[in-house]
Amino acid sequence: MPKFDLHHFICRQDNYGVLVHDAETGLTATIDAPEAAAIERELAAKGWKLTHILTTHHHADHVEGNLPLKRKWNAKIIGPKAEAAQIPGIDLGVSDGESYEFAGREVKVIATPGHTKGHIVLHLPQEKLLFAGDTLFALGCGRVIEGTLEEMWTSLDKLRKLPPATVFHCGHEYTESNARFALTIEPGNQALVARAQKIKAQRAKGQMTLPGTIGEELATNVFLRPESKEIRQVLGMGMAGKADVFAEIRKRKDAFR
Repeated sequence: MPKFDLHHFICRQDNYGVLVHDAETGLTATIDAPEAAAIERELAAKGWKLTHILTTHHHADHVEGNLPLKRKWNAKIIGPKAEAAQIPGIDLGVSDGESYEFAGREVKVIATPGHTKGHIVLHLPQEKLLFAGDTLFALGCGRVIEGTLEEMWTSLDKLRKLPPATVFHCGHEYTESNARFALTIEPGNQALVARAQKIKAQRAKGQMTLPGTIGEELATNVFLRPESKEIRQVLGMGMAGKADVFAEIRKRKDAFR
């Protein structure tokens, strides 16, 4: 079975748009719907017809395009059951541990509360793909808004266990700022130093920094690395639990400018 054709673009200010197209069936999904006009523009450029909207969470910058796109394309909207009342036009609500099919591939639903209480991410094991929404970012993680820091750590810990070769996509282009922060937490991590330099060069050219891999995040994303001796030394938390180390990193990121 041929691989999906994935098309990335920036919309709104810093949201990632992602179109997932299967040439064999003609099915096309947008991962979230940040901006209807931008998605329409990219669909037209590709000559694709939208059939699905796969939603990770209810925030406006991820569902604003739902109803206009559904009206035009009669697209099926699948999203977190726990947030169904907040997701415009939803047709199917799904929960942790459930799966559904898109273009003959299994889409596994993983609940990742923290950023929102009902946030889900979508794992396509056959394609080695993860659509992480606002739970995991390149070199970062989502701000904890509705859930707790402990819930967010539990959610990220689930994603740490995915195969390292898994290619992940997220909801925002925050990578350069995340890299600057990460270097204040683990400055001796040479893989992080090298990645930060690469990211700075990419952004200087206006290039997107996604997608990445889970393996790359495990090596460089400080939010996924609470076992790091250097991180614990920098934070003064040598004997603390992993969830506590994560919580301190997240609190520092919230205050970082």
